Amino acid sequence: MAFEKQQELYILHSGPVCSGSHCLLGHHEQIAPLKPFALADPGMTDDETPRETFSHDPIGHAEARAGMTVGELAEEYGSAGIGASAMHEAVDVYSEMLDDDVTVFVGLAGAMVPTGMRRIVADLVRDGHADALVTTGANLTHDAIEAIGGKHHHGEVHAEGKTEREHDERLRDEGVDRIYNVYLPQEHFALFESHLREEVFPPLAADCENDEGDGARGSAVSIRRFTEELGRANAEVNEREDVEEGPGIAAAAYEHDVPIYCPAIQDSVLGLQAWMYSQTSAFTLDALADMDDITDQAFEADEAGALVVGGGVPKNYTLQTMLVAPDAYDYAVQLTMDTPETGGLSGATLDEARSWGKLEKAARNASVYADATITFPLLVAAARERVE
Repeated sequence: MAFEKQQELYILHSGPVCSGSHCLLGHHEQIAPLKPFALADPGMTDDETPRETFSHDPIGHAEARAGMTVGELAEEYGSAGIGASAMHEAVDVYSEMLDDDVTVFVGLAGAMVPTGMRRIVADLVRDGHADALVTTGANLTHDAIEAIGGKHHHGEVHAEGKTEREHDERLRDEGVDRIYNVYLPQEHFALFESHLREEVFPPLAADCENDEGDGARGSAVSIRRFTEELGRANAEVNEREDVEEGPGIAAAAYEHDVPIYCPAIQDSVLGLQAWMYSQTSAFTLDALADMDDITDQAFEADEAGALVVGGGVPKNYTLQTMLVAPDAYDYAVQLTMDTPETGGLSGATLDEARSWGKLEKAARNASVYADATITFPLLVAAARERVE
């Protein structure tokens, strides 16, 4: 039974309430009115305004039990609120995106390869769940390092008895690079440089020298062509050297004819190596050539979906493709930790992208604000469980 509306609250005392020489309340002293606890009619407010934004949809209490699948856990999230319900919505949208009729563009930023997400991305490519990949030169660098026998290692942000600065100074002296709590010995970069100079750059430089490149002029090659050659070389060396780790993302893309676009390739060790090699050879990259290919994919898509992991250049490059296409994305999911209040692209909402024409007005979209090394595997596993 609902409480009746209570207009006023009184505190009754047999005498004044005093502290020292100051009396706080006298007899029958009135204080602030008390708002109603509940109303007789839950469909009306206290001033009889109909409730239009409220709907009766009680929060459920998720179950977590031994032996349940990731998909079952994602279903349980649908009963809950805050981030759990956002994750459930993201799984719903991404599951629809994996339909064969949807062209899926994947934007991959952040340190996803060195932190252990490499196999998930490679499997999406191999299994036909990514039609285009937009990523960073850093992810391609770390992908190649693992393909040719290098390895990332568990590390520490702080070392016992040292400040963070002292810890990093010691790592520098020892020749170890740190990516938060992941270590990478610097000798792997020397191995990577040799791999590029011996296996990747020579055929590209030959194309440029013979005016057989695929850039706007034959004397240059596209970044997509560069990433294809990288994938080929990664796969060949991985098999030849019998590397324990798999050949990885670029190799999977090469083998399955999935284009990799890397619009900010200069911002990486891979880009630095490409620039240094270009100083002593005919090798040249055409930074604009890939715009033709990715725009053609957008034009030819009956339906399009975007899975955006992280922000930065990969996010914007993926979304902006629709600005020059007749339609926009029908589905979009982003996994990020950046917030929209600063006005930066990395934290911008997908609803904001709709205002630019990057998403259709009727597009289904969801955003999950959490560490992508946690949410990305959950999203992919739950969605694949539904569609496979």
